[in-house]
Amino acid sequence: MLDSVEVNNSAALPLLSLNHVSLLCRSVWDSMRFYEQVLGFVPIKRPSSFKFNGAWLYNYGIGIHLIEHPSIDDFDTIVEPRPINPKDNHISFQCTDVGLVLRRLEDMGMKFVTAVVEDEGNKVEQVFFHDPDGYMVELCNCDNIPIVPLSSCSFKRRLSNFIKSTPAKCGFMEKAMMERLSMEMLNISF
Repeated sequence: MLDSVEVNNSAALPLLSLNHVSLLCRSVWDSMRFYEQVLGFVPIKRPSSFKFNGAWLYNYGIGIHLIEHPSIDDFDTIVEPRPINPKDNHISFQCTDVGLVLRRLEDMGMKFVTAVVEDEGNKVEQVFFHDPDGYMVELCNCDNIPIVPLSSCSFKRRLSNFIKSTPAKCGFMEKAMMERLSMEMLNISF
């Protein structure tokens, strides 16, 4: 039986973290080269019981699972490459130097789009590009904007721009998030 954890009056599942992202690809070889050479992932052993072509890669605390499906276009009505649109589905990775990312992508001849997000004097630089199968990837310095739960107890911010009413009480998860955020801000770990 799952332990009940209050999050906005609903029971949350006992999750720990994101484990992997699974992607269909036309060519496992082309996609592996991209995730290795461009993003720095490392191929890892995958279960021998799989009876289909694929690959597992790992780095930065997350896995990328590639599943070869040469007729991937049968599932997508758009055969031509999509424009790079920051508002489209994407996976995002935190990076340490957006300028270096831009220079390396230019050196590789990759097409990309940049964007800037600003909030209360904080600025996030974003770089968006596609993998060989058209999946969008973002690299950014997103940690420039602090993560503050809207329903936090510790911060009494004006939330009228985001929600109509504030919950009457804070739940367990909001308190835990604020404690973890506070500890990270103080650079203290348990």
